[in-house]
Amino acid sequence: MNAKMDPNAALGAASLTGINAQQRQALYAAHIAGKFPDELGRYGPFGGRYVPETLVPAHERLEAGVKRWLRDPEFQADLQRELLQWVGRPTALSHAPRLSQRWGADVWLKREDLAHTGAHKINNAIGQALLARRLGAKRIVAETGAGQHGVASAAACARVGLPCTVYMGAIDMERQAPNVGRMRLLGARVVSVTSGDQTLRAAIDEAMRDWVADPDGTYYLLGSAVGAHPYPYLVRELQSVIGREARTQFQQQAGALPDVVVACVGGGSNAIGLFHPFIADTAVAILGIEAGGVGMGLGENAAPLSSGRPGVLHGSYSMLLHDQDGQIQETQSISAGLDYPGVGPEHSLLLATGRVTYEAANDDEALDAVRECCACEGILPALESAHALAGARRWAATHPGKKILIGLSGRGDKDMPTLQRTLIAQLAQEQG
Repeated sequence: MNAKMDPNAALGAASLTGINAQQRQALYAAHIAGKFPDELGRYGPFGGRYVPETLVPAHERLEAGVKRWLRDPEFQADLQRELLQWVGRPTALSHAPRLSQRWGADVWLKREDLAHTGAHKINNAIGQALLARRLGAKRIVAETGAGQHGVASAAACARVGLPCTVYMGAIDMERQAPNVGRMRLLGARVVSVTSGDQTLRAAIDEAMRDWVADPDGTYYLLGSAVGAHPYPYLVRELQSVIGREARTQFQQQAGALPDVVVACVGGGSNAIGLFHPFIADTAVAILGIEAGGVGMGLGENAAPLSSGRPGVLHGSYSMLLHDQDGQIQETQSISAGLDYPGVGPEHSLLLATGRVTYEAANDDEALDAVRECCACEGILPALESAHALAGARRWAATHPGKKILIGLSGRGDKDMPTLQRTLIAQLAQEQG
């Protein structure tokens, strides 16, 4: 697939390399004032809606539905009841005493791994499923990479009584086999995608093709803060429960705000959910960790904020991994959930304003973080979350004694096939 050239491409590039301090401050002020997204779905130069004509009415209908229902007291009452009684919110904020001792810092984990279905994805899935029912949808389609959004979508659809079809890349189906079985048990039809790169990007392509075929009766339950407006906004609003809870819990348990908030970033839903309630807290540093894969060359990682350029993919203008001819590059990461060549537009804005620092952690660093978290805290983190742990450990090395809040976006049960071939095989060899 080609990355479409946006008429504001020069503005987007300038916002990353040529923006002056005054422009950066103006964008930041507008952001914390709630002016983004604007009426065109833009986050400064990023975002927007670049979709086929056949999907324009569906997006407009969804935007109208978001405006009508998202703040509606009855809808919110339904959503909050599901989050409390079914999802299991609020999730815990756990102090990590042994990691704290090893890192020379005060480490805390926001435990989205304890949410129903094992990850943050359920917050968005149940919210969108409730919205889809109010909009009169007859069926739901979804995409998934690591399988967590697929499982969450299948569970949410079972909860609200809507049939669900999940598209998943063939490569991801192999490395995330436990989640494929869970989706099917929860009643979803799982479709293997053998076109393209056979990972998350290809799964999104196929889900959108399905949606194009029936935009009136089908609701596309997008799993990350990517895509055309209003999806990045809708997903952020549904995932911000993570940051709101964590901010309150941290003040109650640690007696202050954290010095830094850290999350892994793929499409960016768990990260924007954790970051957003802290954006106005200028004393709190914010750090996003992308998938560094096996290197920082094009095609060796899944780190568009660290090494990409602006372009349009899946309906939104944001940072992408593409070459000089606009060809989207295949990505490389041990983590299926981070294996995506783009990122949500709000993250691109946060990069442009300098409010958030984005770095990458490679596959080996993520595996080492899994091993350390298991051994020290008795918690098996998802490979996605392990990237955040690796980045936080690196930050702690240069900021001794500081308070660190890490978004533990999911649990690692789903990663056992990958871990069996890598970390567990290594451990078995070490133990003889």
